[in-house]
Amino acid sequence: MEGRIWGYCRVSTAMQCEDRQLRALREYGVEEKRIFQDKKSGKNFDRPGYQRMLRALRRGDTVVFPSVDRMGRDYRLILDQWSRLMDRGVKIVVLDMPILNTEQESEQGLPGVLIGEMTLRLLCFLAESERKFICARVRAGIDAARKRGVTFGRPKKERTPEFYKLASEYREGKITARAAARKLGISHPSFLSWTAEIDDETDKNAAL
Repeated sequence: MEGRIWGYCRVSTAMQCEDRQLRALREYGVEEKRIFQDKKSGKNFDRPGYQRMLRALRRGDTVVFPSVDRMGRDYRLILDQWSRLMDRGVKIVVLDMPILNTEQESEQGLPGVLIGEMTLRLLCFLAESERKFICARVRAGIDAARKRGVTFGRPKKERTPEFYKLASEYREGKITARAAARKLGISHPSFLSWTAEIDDETDKNAAL
């Protein structure tokens, strides 16, 4: 029995359009009824369309992707998924990167499966190296900025006179911590933290 051809396309959000990917899949020869789609991030493979496609695949079938990043974003996860498909006897075609096509052989006679896996491993290594390089540059930039006195995150809210009034009422049981926090425009944990801080300051002053 000849294997069937399936197609998969993905966009990250509902606002994006997959028309270009669909057109490429149709031009390759994938039937409309065998195209699976997702409007979801490619950070992992927990996507409804992709999972339905996996359930439909049989040994000898071929899956066509418009590009490798439509398969996913993390090359380590892509490599794992690639191996799983190979183990099931499923062939893979990546339209914009023919070197990844497992159906073909190289001019030297190397099988497409081997070439595809070697290429993916190289892409995985390069992506991981780039990620580490970027993280190192970001950390160095943050450290340099902190040495210059730059602060990060939201500015810390100052404790206003109203806070001390509400904190006093809270201790006397006249108001709840949540109600006091709402009046101050801060979170409930922040109010409790501020209250504990002034209690600690009071205890320290009393011990002197």
